[in-house]
Amino acid sequence: MAKLTLSMDKQTIDRAKKLAVESDTSVSAMFVRFIQALTARKSKTPRTGPLTRKATGSIALGGKDYKEVLTDALSEKYGLGR
Repeated sequence: MAKLTLSMDKQTIDRAKKLAVESDTSVSAMFVRFIQALTARKSKTPRTGPLTRKATGSIALGGKDYKEVLTDALSEKYGLGR
């Protein structure tokens, strides 16, 4: 693994070390998670949770676009003619 040297004030270093001890991890591991979280947020495709991934594709839309299916369902629910 490569090394990286960061420069910061003593107070920030002390806070990072204290947080690492409280979290039962290292400052390096916290920094890795921080960078991963920042880059994940900036990705174009939002990350989906396991429940969403599991449910994906479980409903057949009968060849229709999901917007059409939604419009039909709302029209039927509220008694609107399409």
